[in-house]
Amino acid sequence: MAQALELEVPGPHGVRTVRVSNPDKVYFPERGITKRQVVEYYLAVAEPLLGVLRDRPTTLKRFVDGVTGEAFYQKRVPKNAPEWLESARIRFPSGRPADEVCPTEPAVIAWAANLGTFDFHPWPVRRPLVDNPDELRVDLDPQPGTDFRDAVKVAAVLNEVLSELGMTGYPKTSGGRGVHVAVRIRPEWDFVDVRHAVIALAREVENRMPALATTSWWKEERGQKVFIDFNQAARDRTIASAWSVRGTPRATVSTPVTWDQLSTVDPDDFDVLTVPAYLAEHGDPHAALDSQAFGLETLLEWYAKDDRGEMPYPPDYPKMPGEPMRVQPSKAKKPAE
Repeated sequence: MAQALELEVPGPHGVRTVRVSNPDKVYFPERGITKRQVVEYYLAVAEPLLGVLRDRPTTLKRFVDGVTGEAFYQKRVPKNAPEWLESARIRFPSGRPADEVCPTEPAVIAWAANLGTFDFHPWPVRRPLVDNPDELRVDLDPQPGTDFRDAVKVAAVLNEVLSELGMTGYPKTSGGRGVHVAVRIRPEWDFVDVRHAVIALAREVENRMPALATTSWWKEERGQKVFIDFNQAARDRTIASAWSVRGTPRATVSTPVTWDQLSTVDPDDFDVLTVPAYLAEHGDPHAALDSQAFGLETLLEWYAKDDRGEMPYPPDYPKMPGEPMRVQPSKAKKPAE
């Protein structure tokens, strides 16, 4: 076993020493990528990544045995965390509280990477306003029979709708077949409002391209379309952040791109080995994300006027006001004739 490394990581509070145990442990056997390389990758992208994570309660998706092992979500600050690690208290849908990691400096990123963290999953809130999202996130998830190119087509229509609303969206690859789009919003609404805004936005996209986009929660009704996953806007639901390493054999990275780039890139080209050079050449395509925050008034008006109303929540949620039955259509009891 290789000797542990001790990295000196500069930051706003001076230099932190971060220990990297077993640095030559292979995390991605197909590519031969080691823990050391993952940590080095995260230090190379620490500046834009902290722009995404700073002051956000963040769940760590950990692969302690590499991509071939079982992953788990670290939703609370782990024991033996360094004393300089900061946290933020959130509440799950059940009402139970938790203190989550709250990244504030590059050493936190390196420390998390040493724990086997591949993906950083930040909440769409910043402390102290942990009940008021400041980011509207749209997750375009290709269903079987569709692929990344289909998600890009749906993203283009989504961008048209956002532009008509006077809002600016920032796209990124998911690290898989999907596309994520982020919109900075004013933290004036709660999670329910933001989810309703995403539902309204998703329905408008679906109305414009019903042959390829769907908001159907039940998989049996989605067909070969791209699902616009509105429940990623529900409390405690998160997506992998920009610059996050994904648990794929290629060690792909969820990478910010411009709208022009989105139509030409191959998501497999963005990985642990290539993204630092991409960042050095192109800079951060999402650097302006915080430059303007938008309101949800029009989207919430659309939602209020839509007779379809509320959509099902994830199955582990408490029953929510106005929510329809959580029974997939093929199993719902038919009314007696």
